[in-house]
Amino acid sequence: MKRILVAEDNESNYVLMTYVLRNRYEVVRASNGKEAVELSDQQQFDLIMMDMKMPVMDGLEATRLIKEKHPDLPIIALTANAFETDRQATFEAGCCDFMSKPFSREKCLETIAKYIGEH
Repeated sequence: MKRILVAEDNESNYVLMTYVLRNRYEVVRASNGKEAVELSDQQQFDLIMMDMKMPVMDGLEATRLIKEKHPDLPIIALTANAFETDRQATFEAGCCDFMSKPFSREKCLETIAKYIGEH
């Protein structure tokens, strides 16, 4: 089963994400950007779902640091900010795709499948 790191500080958003991903992927949680960076160095993941607004270290900085060591690891940005400038900033940081909250289950699974397949 492919492994996804979900970097999300909001408990209800994380629970929703696990509901969407369960039965298809193994899910590991990081509660902030710093933890996401540490976990990406300690464990093997097929993809990261990265919230952009988190405490300790935001998603943009975490993405930059992860991409330095793991340039081929796909990172999908998750954000409530859907402005074009926000979208552009995620790509400049190293994200391969962008999903604005709220998003549908179908959109989420379709986006992930583009990068790592369904299982």
